[in-house]
Amino acid sequence: MIGIGRVWTDQGPSVVSISDDLVFDVSEVCPTVAHWLSGRVSIDVISSFREYPLGSPESSTWLSPFDLQPIKACGVTFITSLLERLVEELAHGDSKNVEAIRENLGSTLFDQIRNMIPGSPEAMTLREQLLAQNAWSPYLEVGLGKDPEIFTKAPPLSALGNRCIAGLLNESEWNNPEPEIVLAINSVGKVLGATLGNDVNLRDIEGRSALLLGRAKDNRGSTVIGPWIRVFDQSCMLRDIAESSLTLEIDGTDGFTVSESQNLTGLKRGFDALVDALFDQHDYPDGAALFTGSAFAPVWDRFGEGSGFTHVNGDRIRISCPLIGELTHEVQRCPSLAPWEFGLLELMRNLSARKLLQS
Repeated sequence: MIGIGRVWTDQGPSVVSISDDLVFDVSEVCPTVAHWLSGRVSIDVISSFREYPLGSPESSTWLSPFDLQPIKACGVTFITSLLERLVEELAHGDSKNVEAIRENLGSTLFDQIRNMIPGSPEAMTLREQLLAQNAWSPYLEVGLGKDPEIFTKAPPLSALGNRCIAGLLNESEWNNPEPEIVLAINSVGKVLGATLGNDVNLRDIEGRSALLLGRAKDNRGSTVIGPWIRVFDQSCMLRDIAESSLTLEIDGTDGFTVSESQNLTGLKRGFDALVDALFDQHDYPDGAALFTGSAFAPVWDRFGEGSGFTHVNGDRIRISCPLIGELTHEVQRCPSLAPWEFGLLELMRNLSARKLLQS
């Protein structure tokens, strides 16, 4: 297994390879992940460069494994997430009475759309029927229509890495983790590897209006990716990830715990279709990171029967996949997190000072 990641060293952010449970600084031959995803540096060059060992993964300070790449995300790609988005919309962002809403949706719409392929004739017929009944929504459009939801999750370099502290907006009172597969895609739209991510979800903010997506999804510490990119080879390809599963564990300081696994075969459009949509009439010369949607329905009761789930400060999140590894982090409110200050200009200054941008 070869992994590509980023760690913080005494000199600053460095691209590393991970092999045989050892971490090697490869920034001398691959200054940024963009050098790999743009095709300027091959995986063979990266994996064979072992001049600067850094020790074990446990001893490293991990950053997000992406740097210059746009961080994009797809939503409503699993039936469970479609239903939960409809719950939020019908509840107008208020967590009260969601059980009745969920039960009503589950007994009607779920059976209709369970086996439908988005954009298929059957799905488009149902779309027209629901439109005629004035029962359509933005979430049904992207869940059943021909075009998936793709949005910009976070600016380049703003994502946090393994063992970080993620952020929640201070005003959010209804929120949850969204464990997802994140694809590493090169400049010509080929998926070269995959990693794990938490597309932190503020249900009350987005539930008030789909137009508040930016407020709900992009804030300090709202994007966590890691631990590193599992580079595809003969032992692990994209189809293997598609047939794998994710496990989510939550441990709260209040004693609340959750452990749940979900199979990724429920991805309605498939990874390839999401990548095709991302690159349709768009270009990503430095490559791209793509969140692919969550299979988890956050319906766990935290404060008693029917109370539903929301985060409490100090929650510890663990997301794992047998083919990739595990991503862990804690949760706090945004104002308690250190501001993001190391942006693109600082990265260029740092790499230039280290004489890593000479060619």
